[in-house]
Amino acid sequence: MKQLKRIWLAGGAVMCALMASSQSFTAYTTIESEIWSVGKTSLKGRPAGELLVEVQGDETGVVFHAWGTTFNELDWDAYNLLTRDEQDEIMHNLYAPDGDLRFTHGRVSMNANDYARSWYSCSEVSGDFELRHFNIERDKRNIIPLARAAQKYCPELQLFMSPWSPPTWMKINQDYPVLSSKYNNQDPRQDYVLYMDDGKAVDPDEMKLLGARGGVFPHRLALQDYFIQDPRYLQCYADMFCRFIELYAEQGLPITKVMYQNEAYSYTPYPGCAWTAEGTLRFNNEYLAPTLAAKHPEVELWIGTFNTNRLDYVQKILDDSTLQKNIKGVGTQWECRYNLPELRKRYPNLRFMQSESECGNGSMDWRAGEHTFMLIADNLGNGCDEYYNWNFILQDNGSSSWGWTQNALIQVNSATREMRYTPEYYAYKHFSHFVAKGTEMVGYSGRQHADTPVVVFKNENGYIVAAGNFADDATTVCVKIGDKYLNMRLPAHSFNTFVER
Repeated sequence: MKQLKRIWLAGGAVMCALMASSQSFTAYTTIESEIWSVGKTSLKGRPAGELLVEVQGDETGVVFHAWGTTFNELDWDAYNLLTRDEQDEIMHNLYAPDGDLRFTHGRVSMNANDYARSWYSCSEVSGDFELRHFNIERDKRNIIPLARAAQKYCPELQLFMSPWSPPTWMKINQDYPVLSSKYNNQDPRQDYVLYMDDGKAVDPDEMKLLGARGGVFPHRLALQDYFIQDPRYLQCYADMFCRFIELYAEQGLPITKVMYQNEAYSYTPYPGCAWTAEGTLRFNNEYLAPTLAAKHPEVELWIGTFNTNRLDYVQKILDDSTLQKNIKGVGTQWECRYNLPELRKRYPNLRFMQSESECGNGSMDWRAGEHTFMLIADNLGNGCDEYYNWNFILQDNGSSSWGWTQNALIQVNSATREMRYTPEYYAYKHFSHFVAKGTEMVGYSGRQHADTPVVVFKNENGYIVAAGNFADDATTVCVKIGDKYLNMRLPAHSFNTFVER
C-alpha cells in the first residue's frame, strides 16, 4: 500500500509539473534595434491589459498548409551577386526544416511577369497551335536554378503556377500589356478597347502601387476579354498549361496547382491580361479544367488570382455551380483580402490562399515590415491556409524594368555585394517559423485592432500567439486561454510570438 501511495504521489507530482509547464510560454520579440530576443512568461489569473481574443481549448479552426515565395528573374540576378556560401545560407534560412522561415512551396509564372528582365513567352511563334515551338529554355537559365537551390534544402518542394500574360499572338492587342505606357511600346490608340469608351481617361488610381485606390478597385471593369475567345486559342492555351507542367516535371520540379491568370483586374503597363467574368468561366470550365483532368489529374485547379474588392463580381464567378465542381480553392491578393470573411462564409467548401503578399515600394524599412506583419495576420486570421511572398531577394531599391520599385525579404547592395535581411523577413519569421503544416488558426483580434493585430494558433504542443504593436508606445494586451490570461507586454513597433512550452 505504501508503495502504491508513493507511486501515486510521484505520478501526481509529474502531472502537476506537466500542468504547470503547459501554463508557460517562450516569448520571441523583434524590434528595430534587436532583431530576435527570447524571454519567458506564463498564464496569469487576471488580465493586465485589453482583452483581444478568447479561446477555450476545444476550438477547431482553419488548418494551415504551406508557406512559400516566388522565383523571378530579377531575384536570380540579385542572388547571383552573392557568394556560394551566402546563397546557401539564404536557401537554408528560407527552406530548410531547421531554418528561419521553413518555406515548403514556390510560385512560378508561365511567360514573363512584372519582375522578368524583359518580355518573353514560352511560345512566341504566331499560330503555334500544336506547340511545336513551346519551350522553357529561358526558365532553365533564370528560374529553375532558383527552385533547385530551394529544393536542395526542401526536397519535397511544390510549385504553383499562374501566368501574367499569354503569348502576344493570343491577345486582341497583340502585345504584352493591357494599357499603353512610357514603359512599353503599345499604341495608345489601343487603350480604348478595354472599356470601349475612347473619350475617357484611365483613372490614375487604378495603377497605384500603394495607398488609397478610391475605395473600389477597379473602378471600371473591362468590357472585353484581352484573350482571343476563339476555341482554337482557348484550347491551345489550356494545352500550354499542361505542357508547362510536363516540362517542369522533366526538371524534377512538380507543379501541384495552377491558376488561370494573375490579377485579371489590374489593367497593367507590364505583362497582364484582362478577363471578363464570362471569359473566365468559359476558359476554366470548358477548356482548362477538362484538359487538366484528362492530362494531369494530380494537379489542382484553383481560381484566381483575385485582386479586387468588388465582392459582387467575385461572387458572380464563384457562384457558378460548374466552376465550384472544377476548383479546389481561391487565390486572393491585394484588395481581395477585404472579401475574405464573406467569401469564407459563402463558400465553406473552398480553400483560400494568399497568393502574393503586397510588394511595397522599395523602401525595405521597418514600416514595410509592419505592413507585412499586418497582412499575414489579417489573411491568416480570415482563413487563408497558404501564404506566398512575392520577391524574396532584390537589388538596391528593387527596381523593375517598367518603372516601379518593390520590397523583398533580402536586399543586396549591387555596388558592395553585401546583403541584409529586411524587417519583412522577420515579420515572416514570427509566423512561419512556428506555424507549420497542420497548425490550426483558432482566434483573431480582427481589423478593428489594426495597430495591435493578434492571431492565435494551436498545434499538438499547445498555443502559439503572434502579436504586433505598431504604435509609438509600449502596450499590454491579453489573450484569454480557458480561465487564464496570457498578458503580453508589447514594445513599441515590435513583432512578437508567444509559444506554449
